[in-house]
Amino acid sequence: MQEIPRAQAGSLLQRLWRGLGPGLVTGAADDDPSGIATHSQIGAQFGYALSWTFVLSFPLMVVIQEVAAQIGCVTGRGIAHNLRRHYSPWLLRSVVTLLLVANIVNLGADLGAMGSALQLLIGGPEQLYTLLFGGVCIVLEVWLSYPRYAAVLKWTTLSLFSYVAVVFVADVPWDIALKSLIVPHIDLTGPSAMAMVAILGTTISPYLFFWQAGQEVEEQHRHHAKPLCITPKTAGPELARIRLDTIVGMAFSSLVSLAIVFATAATLHSHGIVDVATSAQAAEALRPIAGEFAFALFALGIIGTGLLAVPVLTGSAAYAVSEVFGWAETLDAKPNDARAFYATIAVATMLGAALNFIGLDPVRALYWAAVVNGVLAAPLMAVMMLIVRNPRVMGRLTLSRSMAIWGWAATAVMAAASLAFFILN
Repeated sequence: MQEIPRAQAGSLLQRLWRGLGPGLVTGAADDDPSGIATHSQIGAQFGYALSWTFVLSFPLMVVIQEVAAQIGCVTGRGIAHNLRRHYSPWLLRSVVTLLLVANIVNLGADLGAMGSALQLLIGGPEQLYTLLFGGVCIVLEVWLSYPRYAAVLKWTTLSLFSYVAVVFVADVPWDIALKSLIVPHIDLTGPSAMAMVAILGTTISPYLFFWQAGQEVEEQHRHHAKPLCITPKTAGPELARIRLDTIVGMAFSSLVSLAIVFATAATLHSHGIVDVATSAQAAEALRPIAGEFAFALFALGIIGTGLLAVPVLTGSAAYAVSEVFGWAETLDAKPNDARAFYATIAVATMLGAALNFIGLDPVRALYWAAVVNGVLAAPLMAVMMLIVRNPRVMGRLTLSRSMAIWGWAATAVMAAASLAFFILN
């Protein structure tokens, strides 16, 4: 086999890195502190038993996020904007209202987890740290230009490698762990059904749909490109880029999620710790079992992923609300040119931070936010599938039949998981 010159290999990697964007950031944001807490709880409570659900969810994540990206790239508009133009107003208001509720609860849990993680690392006032993180996220999102901000988010994804490192510190029985990926363990009980909905709710989350669609529109504006429905002959390379970007992003998300489950199963579950309240508690529980290094990596990962996920949560809410009212909806605008958009970001962040000062139970907030996302996802996914197969919306670039089959399969799985939760609880 001919060896690839080092300079050429470096060039290939650089081109790949430059080609990654909305899909990579979306996938990384999927492992936010709320998701970390949920996956830690899954690993602590069930060990490796539910690892197979991440293998199941991976192709479903890819197809539905690719659908969201295609809606943005083909139409040049976000999901809420397309809902407003082509579907019933009550459907739009219901979807956006539920999205806001879920996002604000997620924000509160994520900001609180970041404050707790920093307090564990250096001591000091946890609630002050929570407010400071909220303020930092607002300032970065409002005042940085979009190209620079997108680059910051992209590099922040590297913080997730801390969880991969924790796995190698923990004593993982790889024969059992890898077997759990391919041999499903199905337990038809209320807690197991709720855990599966929570897993799917943290891996296939509605706010990620709005974010990736909105980011594709932002990328078009940045490159001064027209929506693909206007220039369908140029669609091939763009749709190929979206597919690669989405596959890489969702693979990254799934691998990190599995790393968290494996790490907590090998440490907490194997030592009889089957209940963790928050991601910060999971980090603290690792300290006496896996050592200071694993604890510090886990805690730093919470802060890094929070700095990535909070802007995605607030940004997706701002895109949705702005599209409902027809406001300017871009991170590339100066604050005075998109006041309502940036105000939505600031208000959502402050409301999320405020939840930590009213006695919010972090256990219930984290877990139920995931469940709310799981329940909301199925009807929203169905609407997205109707949008992406509608020639009036997508022009000549409607979703292919094979992709549509996978998209509807993902929707059916989310609906079945939600139904199982309500039946068994």
